[in-house]
Amino acid sequence: MSTFSGLGIRKEYVQALKEIGINTPTEIQEKTISALLNSKTDFIGLAQTGTGKTAAFGLPILHNIDANLPEIQTLILAPTRELVQQIKKQLFKFTKYAEDKIFVEGIYGGEKIDKQIKSLKRTTHIVVATPGRLIDLIERGEINIKKISTLVLDEADEMLNMGFKQDLNRILKYTTGSRNTWLFSATMPEEIKRIVKTYINSDAPKVEVNKRDLVNANITHQFIKTTIKDKPELLIKLLEKRGDERGIIFCRTKLGTQNLANFLKEEGFSVEALEGDMQQREREKVMRAFKNGSLQILISTDVSARGIDVNNLAFIIHHQLPEQLEYYTHRSGRTARAGKRGFSIALVIPNELQRIHQIQKELNIKFIEVKI
Repeated sequence: MSTFSGLGIRKEYVQALKEIGINTPTEIQEKTISALLNSKTDFIGLAQTGTGKTAAFGLPILHNIDANLPEIQTLILAPTRELVQQIKKQLFKFTKYAEDKIFVEGIYGGEKIDKQIKSLKRTTHIVVATPGRLIDLIERGEINIKKISTLVLDEADEMLNMGFKQDLNRILKYTTGSRNTWLFSATMPEEIKRIVKTYINSDAPKVEVNKRDLVNANITHQFIKTTIKDKPELLIKLLEKRGDERGIIFCRTKLGTQNLANFLKEEGFSVEALEGDMQQREREKVMRAFKNGSLQILISTDVSARGIDVNNLAFIIHHQLPEQLEYYTHRSGRTARAGKRGFSIALVIPNELQRIHQIQKELNIKFIEVKI
């Protein structure tokens, strides 16, 4: 069993990790930290959300920062503002006992740019950013990332899914030089392979976390047979049975999300939709209400749910099964965080039964059929 100290993490960081309940390294942390801690190298990490990636790349980054050098040394790119805020918050927690002050800034859309420009005037060692807002600041000449020694792409596949392809290429071109690039992605579509080929050293270490181990062992997977016609009624019964527990219902489309939210609101449930066309302010408002518990149920598409990290979610419901297998992992991984138990419940129409068998086999999990 390896330990963070054994991997070479300094004791002030180990102490901070302990305080937030991180005691033993996960598989991705162990493999990544040993590859990155003391060597200057490019890197590819294949891992889903929820595997502890932030500490995997965050700790080596913090070890490499020269706090006496008042310039941006590392740039971390992430797809959503939620993820940017989350990474920034975690890095801040890791540095609680560090002797040197390491300064991290978050850069993302949906907040006044002047405020971010002002923050960047102070000493900044690490910038965590969404690609669009970063390009904005580069074009205004308000940020200098020419001297970075490390560039991290977190959830690279998701950044491409969200349409950041051109921005990413511009940033990668703009920062070439002696920097190392660390790429993390749950999947490896063609576009990502192209980025790897163009910008990442061909002998870069590659770490893949076993897909089959990723679905959390604390989740109980259930499915309920239904028909399209009976689904609304079934959903009401299901939610009534769960009482005041909190959860997320996943739909495949934006329209489905909105329709379901309206239907459940009329039935008197405390629900809101989260989907791609929302204004950032609206999205924030919904997320705040969900996090502080004043909103009980969130209805979301797969893409909108990225970066949601809420503790104590008792269940997630698949209103429809996702099209891609990885999405099943992403969805169900929203529940049972931090050692808690949770339920992942799929509402299945007859022609989807085959899919349940496929998910069981591929992800090495066991579904239990329940009747309501």
